[in-house]
Amino acid sequence: MRSDRVRRREFIRLLGGAAAAWPIEARAQQPARVPRIGIVDDSPMWQTFRQALHELGYVEGKTVNYEYRYGAGVPDRLAAVMDELVHRPVDLIVTYGTPPTQAARAATTTIPIVMVGIGDPVRAGLVMSLARPAGNITGNTIVSPDLTAKRLQILREAIPGVSRVAYLANPDNASSMATLTEMKVAAATAGMTLASVELGSRPNSFDGAFAALLRDRPDALLVGNDPLHQLHVDRIIGFLAQHRLPGMFQLKEHVVAGGLMAYGASVPDLFRRAAAYVHRILQGTKPADLPVELPAKFEFAVNLKTAKALGLEVSPMLAARADEVIE
Repeated sequence: MRSDRVRRREFIRLLGGAAAAWPIEARAQQPARVPRIGIVDDSPMWQTFRQALHELGYVEGKTVNYEYRYGAGVPDRLAAVMDELVHRPVDLIVTYGTPPTQAARAATTTIPIVMVGIGDPVRAGLVMSLARPAGNITGNTIVSPDLTAKRLQILREAIPGVSRVAYLANPDNASSMATLTEMKVAAATAGMTLASVELGSRPNSFDGAFAALLRDRPDALLVGNDPLHQLHVDRIIGFLAQHRLPGMFQLKEHVVAGGLMAYGASVPDLFRRAAAYVHRILQGTKPADLPVELPAKFEFAVNLKTAKALGLEVSPMLAARADEVIE
């Protein structure tokens, strides 16, 4: 009888121990939570970003998921899609350009935000400083000392008689308007006259901008890195070709698409470097501890086919300095 009671107590003790250990073992076998990254608006550059993360060991659907939303560069729409991402919720938001970054910041002060290819984030009020961004935002910028002056210099080499230039500015983009201020100073230093042509998110903005260009007829048009303008860059390039107006762009890809010339930071490189920031944040680093990076790689491209259609002759010396020449 006594041995039956002992065996029964031993059985209950073993059963209890197994029951207590089961939740720990089950928890150990549960898969780790897959982080979700919010991405706003369509761009071929996001493929570069995803590939860079893949090279860092992230596999879509297994170790990372992407949440895509489309704001088309329109402020109200950007605010709505950022609110959707925050309430999804996502673990991190990646933005391209100033307006999406401002919309993300307005939507959350806690979810990390990595900005890519932004203008001046300090002037836009997004970070305290490049070295110490503070808050939940970091990333990289296209801003670099003397970039504007360099673009004007190349433009003058390609078109020696250039004196009146126009800059396509987005009044809804603080960085675009800050660049306009820099452009005016650089143009005056170079002995050029600069006119501002506004192209924002209003429905009739394109008609108004194109009408202004035809009315004032500058010697060349400078196109920046504004996300709204990039979404519609084919329309801008088509207008310039139709009216035989030279265009200086900021992205090599726009020269491949038919623009005359481009000089600026390598945007694919900025997206690759942003992926490294995302990796560090997902590993536990705070955005405030990651300084905002300046561009490290610049690209100069020229389209000789477009130059010929415009009646321009690009000197062999200038073409030889280009990273890419379209013939």
